[in-house]
Amino acid sequence: MQTRLPTEERQAEIVAAALSLARDISPASITTGDIATAVGVSQGAVFKHFPTKEAIWVAAMQWVRERLLAKLDEAALAAASGVLALEAVFRAHVAFVIAHPGVPRVIFHELQQPADSPVKQEVRALLQAYRQLLLNQFKAGMKSGELPTGINPEAAATLFVGIVQGLVMQSMLTGKPAAMKTQAEGVFAIYLRGIRAAA
Repeated sequence: MQTRLPTEERQAEIVAAALSLARDISPASITTGDIATAVGVSQGAVFKHFPTKEAIWVAAMQWVRERLLAKLDEAALAAASGVLALEAVFRAHVAFVIAHPGVPRVIFHELQQPADSPVKQEVRALLQAYRQLLLNQFKAGMKSGELPTGINPEAAATLFVGIVQGLVMQSMLTGKPAAMKTQAEGVFAIYLRGIRAAA
């Protein structure tokens, strides 16, 4: 058993353990007992920090939303133009998934559930913030002349997210998240040619 940690540190450990387990196990099958074992604490200790298993997944998705958006914002801000920012955001997202392969499994699992839930609301908030980030880059690209003014930013944002999701799905099927990096280069090049040619 591990020594007692401050509440925030223990909560962070529990969240990290849940996401790590999701890499190899369906989120629906992960129990609080599994999480407790992974962290090295009793099941009662897990419930001391989170009242329910759903609360753990809500905290996990909050962690994902904060960390992923921070990585994407950082990538976009470091780029010299709107188009370069799009490429930087794409690469940052792929790198995040490779580093945290359990995350998309949790998101896809949650989106399959018919009812709304606090976890799904976190996923929705993430996607809305992501879309806004992309729309800002498309606007910057059109303003600078890098992208044609006839581009449909909403459609371009949907396609952008869709190609990342497609790469993620294929990596989940093969069980090789790192393979995304090789495929991502060619896929983004095709995407960029498409939006540059938009009338």
